Amino acid sequence: MATADHGALMDRVYRHQRHIYDLTRKYYLFGRDRLIRQLKLEPGETLVEIGCGTARNLIAIAQRYPGVRLFGLDASAEMLRTARTNVAKTVPDAQIALEQTYAEALDASTFGNGSAPFDRALFSYSLSMIPDWQGALSAAASVVKPQGAIHIVDFGDLMGLPAPVRYALSAWLKSFHVEPRREILTAVEQAAGTNARVDLWISPGRYAFSWRSAPQALAGRRLSHVAPESQERPKA
Repeated sequence: MATADHGALMDRVYRHQRHIYDLTRKYYLFGRDRLIRQLKLEPGETLVEIGCGTARNLIAIAQRYPGVRLFGLDASAEMLRTARTNVAKTVPDAQIALEQTYAEALDASTFGNGSAPFDRALFSYSLSMIPDWQGALSAAASVVKPQGAIHIVDFGDLMGLPAPVRYALSAWLKSFHVEPRREILTAVEQAAGTNARVDLWISPGRYAFSWRSAPQALAGRRLSHVAPESQERPKA
């Protein structure tokens, strides 16, 4: 899917959903608050969230870690409308900067001179919605300090669930243009097994996972080496 087409699709999907997104997603987007608690950000540190949606996570981070500087990007102008409203209601505008752009286009100039490199980058249930997820990870790695970290929380491969449940859940998620990809979790499991600077948590049933690594673990787009054809697809 072309990048511009994906942005238009996200606007169509979220034009109305954005009003109830946070209320409904809390029942199945597990692990987000667990990851936020583990960030342990210090005052003055910076974090960029790729696919920030309504800014729910950025606001929670700002409230938990005073003095940090936060940045969020999203492909959907509609979601960012809600994000800007939410930020204006809850935290100082100067603490959270928002931009509409695509994950794989993130670079040092996205938020203006002097914002990058960042101490952290975060993907929260966004990687499974990004067509070029390898490019998104590569872009994130390019704007994070060598001593920094990239954090991911997302759907797993669901392979620990009974087959009927797995197929039904996959089909339901696909209606929201979300596609749990076995190749992503397989890739991060391989990285965790070979790199001491990688932390990986997988929930029961392999429903969700969280992953933290130094940006060097993504050097050369190593996570792109797992072929997507290995994914088990739900039957139509």
